[in-house]
Amino acid sequence: MKNSIESSGLSRRRFLAATALAVVAPAIIPASALGRGARKSPSERIVVGVVGWGMQGPSNTNELLNLNDTQVVAACDLDKNHLQGALNKINGHYKNEDAKPYHDYREMMGRKDIDAVMLAVPDNWHALVAVEAARNKKDIYGEKPLARTIAEQQAIVKAVQKNKCIWQTGSWQRSQRPFRQACEIVRNGLIGKITRVEVGLPAGHHDFARTAPALLAKFPSAPKEPEYLAGVVPGSADWNIAVTPPPPELDYERWLGPARQEPYIQARVFMNWRWNYNIGGGQLLDWIGHHCDIAHWGMGMDTGGPSEIEGHGEFPPKEAIWNTCGKYRIELKYPNDITMIIAGGHKDIRGGTKWIGTDGWVWVDRGGYDATNLDWFVKIPDDCYKVKLYETKGHMRNFIDCVKSRQPTITPIETAHHSAIPARPLRLPTIPPSRATLA
Repeated sequence: MKNSIESSGLSRRRFLAATALAVVAPAIIPASALGRGARKSPSERIVVGVVGWGMQGPSNTNELLNLNDTQVVAACDLDKNHLQGALNKINGHYKNEDAKPYHDYREMMGRKDIDAVMLAVPDNWHALVAVEAARNKKDIYGEKPLARTIAEQQAIVKAVQKNKCIWQTGSWQRSQRPFRQACEIVRNGLIGKITRVEVGLPAGHHDFARTAPALLAKFPSAPKEPEYLAGVVPGSADWNIAVTPPPPELDYERWLGPARQEPYIQARVFMNWRWNYNIGGGQLLDWIGHHCDIAHWGMGMDTGGPSEIEGHGEFPPKEAIWNTCGKYRIELKYPNDITMIIAGGHKDIRGGTKWIGTDGWVWVDRGGYDATNLDWFVKIPDDCYKVKLYETKGHMRNFIDCVKSRQPTITPIETAHHSAIPARPLRLPTIPPSRATLA
């Protein structure tokens, strides 16, 4: 069925504290952290703790482990198997048993020896964990989107700014050459005045965890497509089969955290939590920090945003196993008479980011790039090259370098905030609010 997307402006609500003070652990760097071979000495090294070992946690941690001036000393996860996987990876890399496991992220944040943290947790936990990290003066690499709501985003921005933390968002496309080149072409005026921007995002749902087939096989009708889960609702025979006790290795009640209590269904927990509005925000919220972030970079809108938003989406039943919007189209009005279209599931909007101007156009995606004049990607004419955008040697490398220099990263907190705002209107108004909020 089709529902209208709620209009949304910046919320000015203040949030109440939802977490207790961190428990301070001894500030000790293990003896095996001493520099060996090409590794830096402890005084030159950035000591890091990682929170979350699901989809992005392992790859982000791998990047940290491959930097010779970082030392990963701790891991936190609410699933014992995931946590052990993190420890195995970290300790296996260093060939010791020194990495310390944590069930409560607040204990990790309280360690004085940890300089920075990598956060890769479900969306419902972004604000609570990030604010706690900032309160403990940790520099933060945080996954996109910044948070589920504008108010939660504002809470993170306030905490990071107040505590003078270095923040890097996982919007890594900015550290890739084609995306930077495309934005420089636009910013240097080669397409003329921007009139329209098209942002194409994925539609529907995807079984990242590959847990759907086993569940579908148990249903009487034995459907084969994971999208079937977007029609399974409470009270049905399929729902009753899908609901099971949580596995003993997962602290499910704490995993829900600030979200409302709901029964455990394996197909909407690990990785697939993003298809449940109680935890995530569907394809739009999952991708807004990538292609819309790039769109803003090319528009020069890192600290700006739309003045009007209007759109529509096709939603599954609000209580379905997967209930996030599958097909959507949003029209946004920006300053200087620029219209942006963000769409998923509409064939007229190509995946990636496209800027259209009075003198030409540019398109870029992970799979390539295109333009009115492809020579622009080879070399911007010297007489036009007035704007040179931030260039990095790698997204995680940029974060660690900025932790040392105290200079802004390529995707600082303010940028993350404004990049995610266009996704805020897409939500089911009937979903109850979270059970906990922030200061």
